[in-house]
Amino acid sequence: MASTETRDAAEEAAREPKKPSEDLAGLEAGLDALDAVPTRRTSLRDTFVRKVLPPLVAVALVLVVWQVLVWAQVTEEYKLPSPGAVWGEVTDAWYQGTLLGYIWTSVSRGLLGFLFALAIGTPLGLLVARVKFVRAAIGPILSGLQSLPSVAWVPPAVIWLGLNDQMMFAVILLGAVPSIANGLVSGVDQVPPLYLRAGRTLGATGLRGTWHIVMPAALPGYLAGLKQGWAFSWRSLMAAEIIASSPELGIGLGQLLENGRVASSMSMVFLAILLILVVGVAIDLLIFSPLERWVLRNRGLLARS
Repeated sequence: MASTETRDAAEEAAREPKKPSEDLAGLEAGLDALDAVPTRRTSLRDTFVRKVLPPLVAVALVLVVWQVLVWAQVTEEYKLPSPGAVWGEVTDAWYQGTLLGYIWTSVSRGLLGFLFALAIGTPLGLLVARVKFVRAAIGPILSGLQSLPSVAWVPPAVIWLGLNDQMMFAVILLGAVPSIANGLVSGVDQVPPLYLRAGRTLGATGLRGTWHIVMPAALPGYLAGLKQGWAFSWRSLMAAEIIASSPELGIGLGQLLENGRVASSMSMVFLAILLILVVGVAIDLLIFSPLERWVLRNRGLLARS
């Protein structure tokens, strides 16, 4: 009897209309549940299996295929050195104390030139994106410069500036600035107009609106432009180091590659290619991948681990 009365009371309470405050509280609780992202910390084993093991397996597979091709003698030994011969070049350069010098010469130039390109390309991109006349005048030129091979700038830069670091930085700037500026223009173009109207309503206009509204909203496109700008910076630098050689410039990775060609040493050529690849992957993993994860987390597109 008591249970029947309790059930009737519950049904009667369910039929009673809820107050607006109760509906709002329920709606907020539902939205909070939707926004909540599982934050289970990833174990070291899962991290190793998902992120470390796959590239290790890929590298091991490449080495095995490489060694099999050497054993099969698909070509002459001087054209295709074995992985052991290339590793011998690595150890020789390490014991001679030149390996880190090759890397640092190119990396320091590339990063410094990229920072210069960043300082020039960012305001240029904002100017092109926000001023219609400037976009009509400069926009097509930036797109054309972005499609121009970076190696094309090396001969005029050598003639104008000579064989020095200024020539290297000029080639890097001409290769990277258009990519950074166009990436920011693309990001600004994708900002929803509602954000801009809301910012103006709150008083965020001019430089304040650019800093607090436009730049955060355009960050994904801007970051894509930065990644492409670094790729152009690195490729431009390698082209300049291969073509222009001088004792004053030192020996970077591009010059090491050219020295291997001149000496007909494929093991040295493979060493230079390997180091260029390793530096490119390291910069992406250490700088751009964390930035991408940070942007995705702030937008709720990546679970926090």
